[in-house]
Amino acid sequence: MKQSTLQAALAAILLSAAAPLMAKPLVVCTEASPEGFDIVQYTTAVTADAAAETLFNRLVDFKPGTTEVQPALAERWEVSPDGLTYTFHLRSGVRFHTTDYFTPTRDLNADDVLWSFQRQLDPAHPWHDKTSIGFPYFESMGFQHLLKSVEKLDPHTVAFHLTRPEAPFLRDLAMAFTSIYSAEYADQLLKAGTTAELNSKPVGTGPFIFQRYNKDAQVRYRPNPDYFRGKPPSDALIFAITPDNNVRLQKLRANECQVALYPKPDDIPGIKADARLKVAEMEALTTGYISLNTEHRYLSDVRVRRAINLAFDREHHVEQLFGKGNALLAVNPYPPTLMGYNSQNRNPPRDLEQARALLKEAGVPEGTVLTLFTRNGGGPTNPNPRLSAEMLQADLAQVGLKVDIRVMEWAEMLRRAKAGEADMVSAGWAGDNGDPDNFLTPLLSCAAAKNGENYARWCNPRFQVLIDHARETADPDQRAALYVQALAVYDEAKPWINMAHPKVFTALRENVEGYVINPMTNNNFANTRVK
Repeated sequence: MKQSTLQAALAAILLSAAAPLMAKPLVVCTEASPEGFDIVQYTTAVTADAAAETLFNRLVDFKPGTTEVQPALAERWEVSPDGLTYTFHLRSGVRFHTTDYFTPTRDLNADDVLWSFQRQLDPAHPWHDKTSIGFPYFESMGFQHLLKSVEKLDPHTVAFHLTRPEAPFLRDLAMAFTSIYSAEYADQLLKAGTTAELNSKPVGTGPFIFQRYNKDAQVRYRPNPDYFRGKPPSDALIFAITPDNNVRLQKLRANECQVALYPKPDDIPGIKADARLKVAEMEALTTGYISLNTEHRYLSDVRVRRAINLAFDREHHVEQLFGKGNALLAVNPYPPTLMGYNSQNRNPPRDLEQARALLKEAGVPEGTVLTLFTRNGGGPTNPNPRLSAEMLQADLAQVGLKVDIRVMEWAEMLRRAKAGEADMVSAGWAGDNGDPDNFLTPLLSCAAAKNGENYARWCNPRFQVLIDHARETADPDQRAALYVQALAVYDEAKPWINMAHPKVFTALRENVEGYVINPMTNNNFANTRVK
């Protein structure tokens, strides 16, 4: 054999031997399309996965698989004795993404932090009016009233001055809506008159760099070689948008994707029995519910909301959707692992006769039609939305109410639900920071009723005062007592049909390593690889 031929053969052998060790693409079958990539405009988990967990970072974040705060873009911080000033020291050498539409000329600094918060806080900021829907999380959580100012102390130090103490403030800063943007990129877009591209051509500091989005089909990313925690091990990350959970499982079995989010609970035994697959599961911070629009005719009467709760066959509903042992019946808006859970609250036992009497007393005509909005694909808080809607329809038919089921694509449902079009909305929530306030303020506060995130449009002054006081209270026992009182007000008013606190499942190929399931249901693939 000639030397050149021998060298070529040896090279081929070495390349073949190294192939199993080389990085491979990671394809994740997700349950819906992201609403966009300017994450501060949105509150859904699917959009957070596609933007906050891939493209952006925050000053602090959570240790994988926990609700424990750890340093991120800020390497350390101090809190003043009165709890009104938080000073953050930024990490040096953090690079923003280089793309075909932006090349950064400098590293992350305090100007980027100021831009990211002032944009949402200051009505005079040139970017404040550049969204059509505002800043739903920032507004519903009252950050415009909480933040007195955000101050640049030097190029790598930023101070947040609060108007009042805020017990969950550090955890709030780990949430998606506090993601840090490139002020330099924003200036480039503003000067070019292309501000809408912040939502379609994102730039961050996160583990992956955006490549392209084919609407309702696929989002593609490449690993960030300059990521401050180290380059991700996959040579590409692809989100394959697959609303049907049956199809997601089929693709996983065919190795068309290596991770399938939110399989149906009744599919879990079969997945575990397949040697090619495995399951990650967790008791997560989730709740599934049906909101009742308290501004609409009839539903504005608490007697009607009580009647609907009396007619709802909760136990049958949860068992059919989740199977035995996969979900806890919900009584409060958040699960019992969080402080202030009101164990005195009770779901009413099913009583069709009493439900009919309440509807008659409230003057609701027989055959009254209520619209129910639900999504077209299953997720963690409702694996089978169509079945769920049909069961509720059957329950309410027994007390003379008709349900007009409207099944729609996820983003369309959210838009119309926020606009208050529906009588009832089949909804769910995954906690973002492990604090009770993260369920109550975004979903049930007066501010959230105003901006539409509170689909029930329920604004109760007594409830609002209690949760506001709880946010300002540092002592955990005092906070818990305030939440117990707030949940008693909620239980009396019945703005929701409580449904379930389900477990969360992720199905994976057996050769996937490094994935950590999250109690807040975020999915971060910075350390995930396919062997």
